[in-house]
Amino acid sequence: MPNSQIENRPVRVRFAPSPTGDLHVGNIRTALFDWAYARHTGGTFIFRIEDTDRERVTDEYIQAAIDTLKWLGLTWDEGPEVGGAHGPYLQSQRLDIYAEWAAKFLSDGFAYHCYCSAEELEAVREAQRKANVAPGYNGHCRSLTEEQVASFLAEGRKPVVRMRMPEGSTTFTDLIRGEVTFDHNFVPDFVLVRADGSPLYTLAVAVDDVMMKVTHVLRGEDLLSSTPRQIRVYQAMGLSENEYPLFAHLPFVMGQDNAKLSKRNGEVSIAWYRERGFLPEAICNYLALLGWSPGEDREDVTMKELTELFTVERVHSSPARFDMKKLEAINGDKIRALTPDAFLEKALPFLTDAHILKGSSDEIALLKKALPIIQERVATLAEIPAMLKFLFVEKFEVEPDSLAKVSDAESKNLLKVAHERLEKLSEWNHAAIEGALRSALIEELGLKPRIAFSAVRIAVTGSHISPPLFESMELLGRESSLSRIKGLI
Repeated sequence: MPNSQIENRPVRVRFAPSPTGDLHVGNIRTALFDWAYARHTGGTFIFRIEDTDRERVTDEYIQAAIDTLKWLGLTWDEGPEVGGAHGPYLQSQRLDIYAEWAAKFLSDGFAYHCYCSAEELEAVREAQRKANVAPGYNGHCRSLTEEQVASFLAEGRKPVVRMRMPEGSTTFTDLIRGEVTFDHNFVPDFVLVRADGSPLYTLAVAVDDVMMKVTHVLRGEDLLSSTPRQIRVYQAMGLSENEYPLFAHLPFVMGQDNAKLSKRNGEVSIAWYRERGFLPEAICNYLALLGWSPGEDREDVTMKELTELFTVERVHSSPARFDMKKLEAINGDKIRALTPDAFLEKALPFLTDAHILKGSSDEIALLKKALPIIQERVATLAEIPAMLKFLFVEKFEVEPDSLAKVSDAESKNLLKVAHERLEKLSEWNHAAIEGALRSALIEELGLKPRIAFSAVRIAVTGSHISPPLFESMELLGRESSLSRIKGLI
């Protein structure tokens, strides 16, 4: 059961990824919930890196993880670049600590050396499969004689360190799932330290949580089955039951195929979303809704509101489904809520990266006028270059797909009439442009607006998809607008 001793201590939660690549949706959802819980309770958010696998966890990936959390606004109180009283916060810098605890477990009799080879372990598993019994270590090395140990050493075998699992079961209360029990018949003795001396996850994570005084472990449901092993390490470290951290295992995030979200069914890194113009506040807003609810069917949640509203009690136990269209809708809402200056700041990098802007003062002045007419129309920042490039290109061309839509005689005649009427305008603004085109193409030629204006849109912007036509022509100017229409004729 949850215990008052832990519950009454200041909350300390940790996000502890093993970044073997860019952080993904599942990682960030966990980090977000950890951060929100710490901020809601006035507790401490610890950022810890599990990097004992130095072949797969590179310095580049560690830095990318740090940058991603900063970009999302998930600032930490202890961890890399910040420090803290319980560091270091990279596991590769804590190897001596794990070695000391493993040695203590051996001397106290909680652990033992196991000399079984990989081939022998596979043979045991195969026999277990044939006998239709639960797979797992059979305890062969639990009680070796001195002669057996000497024989193994003479063969040159290097042992791993295994933790003894006692008979019986482990029961704990998950803050999301309620009481959970694991029968130890299905939790065999497990490896703490590899033969090369490197620690495994179960040893390192448990030792770190205890030494960093973590009170609450919010993590993915896929780690639920490792909990009895961690509790066993706590016991070997001398903790009583009311000193264990409290666990809350977050629901799976599923793909559209109802399988757990993974690279196979469409999960991509947060860096991918960033490159495609998703706002950090939109990503956090959407991920917060994957397994948690603010209540009242709300979907628009700011980071401030998340810290005020987030509780573990509101986290669901059932899986959540990732929906890209919903994320895009939320991102569009967040873009529309930006101030003009904020929208300009976020749009500029996408336009410069696309080599559409060079950064002159004239370009920026035009951009400031153009952005308001597309702010209501874009779902991501990456859509902006395609929307506005017609205003800035030196060599204007019509897209081939769009050109095919206006290559017939009827379109050419339509454009000819439009050009003649626009050429007579005494003033050039969107109201005058709209009036002239409606009069000439709709009232006089009897065309439907979609047909009439589509041809002009393609002639002026080069695409059948663009910002509002009349405002676009006003920004482009009389000379360029008329020249492009005449050029297409």
